[in-house]
Amino acid sequence: MPITSVQLYSLRDAVAADLDAAVARVREIGYEHVEPYAFQERVDDYERVFAATGLTAPSGHAAVIDSEAPEAVFEAAVRLGITTVIDPFIPTDRWQTADDAKRLAERVNALTEQAAGSGLRFGYHNHQWEFTNKVDGRPIYELFVEQLAPEVVLEVDTFWATVGGADAPAVLRGLGDRVVAIHVKDGKVTGDIATALPSSESALVVPDALKAAFENQTPAGQGDVDVAAILAAAPQALRVVEFDAYKGDVFEGIAESLAWLRENDH
Repeated sequence: MPITSVQLYSLRDAVAADLDAAVARVREIGYEHVEPYAFQERVDDYERVFAATGLTAPSGHAAVIDSEAPEAVFEAAVRLGITTVIDPFIPTDRWQTADDAKRLAERVNALTEQAAGSGLRFGYHNHQWEFTNKVDGRPIYELFVEQLAPEVVLEVDTFWATVGGADAPAVLRGLGDRVVAIHVKDGKVTGDIATALPSSESALVVPDALKAAFENQTPAGQGDVDVAAILAAAPQALRVVEFDAYKGDVFEGIAESLAWLRENDH
């Protein structure tokens, strides 16, 4: 079975209340890997809980593209054993034109080179607007990817790509080995589910206006996303279970996703 992880942003309320207890419960559910967010803000805490639980973090999210001190993020990643740093979010208003795509690609390329100096890989995680926003009829995500250095890696959020109108398995096949991780999530994908997200993934509260949309997400295999086809299209990718929000007990949600992956991902 491919390596499976869970994005701790799914559990942000529990993490904010008691990181040690939240991560211990993740381990009890059966996960061996996690993907922490804003990890550079709590390096000592994460070192402690990783040592206590035996969990590891192959990847982590941090807002590096807009950081004035990316070296601090990369230093934190090295301390925590994270080998792939992913920037989770650039808002839709900066994904509008060909110049926007060029500007972002140049920044990501430079950060990838800087990360390599610390023995790390660097890349980007999409939402839906990188696919819904078009330049000359093409998703701006395509323009962005075309200008990336070969060393840049990608984490494809397959739910948001699907919401954005993309054929997620086809996207994954087209990107090939550049995709080092995928976010595995399921739910309703009809209509314009969301037009915005919190300004930073480190935010601990999802805006009220978006909660109903996010809460349409389900454990893997229970929604509209063809998760099986997505997994088959990216056999090499780290599987990262995530919920932006969940109507039920999110720990039960991540447990159900893990169980489904164990049965269906080979």
